[in-house]
Amino acid sequence: MLGMARAATTADAFNAVAEPRRRQILDLLAGGERPVNDLVAQLHLAQPVVSKHLRVLREVGLVGVRDHGRQRLYRLEGQPLKPIHDWVKNYERSWSQRFDRLDVVLEELKENKEEHDGDDK
Repeated sequence: MLGMARAATTADAFNAVAEPRRRQILDLLAGGERPVNDLVAQLHLAQPVVSKHLRVLREVGLVGVRDHGRQRLYRLEGQPLKPIHDWVKNYERSWSQRFDRLDVVLEELKENKEEHDGDDK
């Protein structure tokens, strides 16, 4: 049962994307519509496992599906990701400040190395 998808305990995008395999499915669908067999091949999972993940993603609105002949094509529905984007955006400022400080430290290290290399000549 290790690889089996669990049913969502809540009906929101946060819960759905908490599972790494579901994020992989969303990543694959970001490139366009795909039938379940393509997802199975890309993920190296059994078809019932992928279908259970797709069901969870469909229930929270992250994935849509349409019939195309005998195939069902799955697609990413981006709008339900907006609350996640908005939440993560709150932390962007903190990350940016840390990266800016890291840039300063790296520049200082680079200058110190250049000065040290110049002393050896």
